[in-house]
Order: sequence, then C-alpha cells, then structure tokens
Amino acid sequence: MTGKTKAKSRIFEAVHEAASDLHRLGFIDKRKMRKFDVLCLQPVPEYDSEKIRALRDHLHLSQAVFAAVLNTSLSTVRKWEIGEKHPSGPSLKLLNLLDRKGLEAVL
Repeated sequence: MTGKTKAKSRIFEAVHEAASDLHRLGFIDKRKMRKFDVLCLQPVPEYDSEKIRALRDHLHLSQAVFAAVLNTSLSTVRKWEIGEKHPSGPSLKLLNLLDRKGLEAVL
C-alpha cells in the first residue's frame, strides 16, 4: 500500500508487512490499512523554507526546474521558500523522496 516507507521499528515492520498481506488478500479494507500505516510507519518530516531552499541548492536546480520536478507551480515554490506557504500531501512526500534518494528517484 505504501511502498518502501521506513517502519518505526522491526516489530512495527513485521506488523505492517502482515497487515499489507492481509490487505492484498482482501481481509483488511483500505481504511483499516491506513490506520496500520499511521501506527507502524514513520511520518514524513516537515519541510520549512530553509530546508526547501537548501534541498534545491543541493540539487543545483532553479526554482522553475524544481517546480517542474515536483509538478507544482513556480509561484508555489517561491511561496514555500519565503515561508508564505508550506508543502503538504504529495508535494511533501516528493520533497522527502528527493531529499533521501536524490533527483534520479523522481525522474
């Protein structure tokens, strides 16, 4: 359901793997699986304006290219970097993926 997100511990990893198998087989519905995700998996960290700017600089990308990679607008990236807005949902997960795995992981 959630891919290769890191579990909080080895025990939580085993519980989540068992729940994922049960979900795949149809014994656990999507709503219950989301509860297991929240219980067992580490949350995606928040990204403030400084961390977003540092990530973009580390990847050597302009704001426009960074926005294209994240499938968002240039104005959104600008607002993130000045602290006017904060990323959430899929954008937050993509930022975390870029931070952990690099640009090659999303291209």
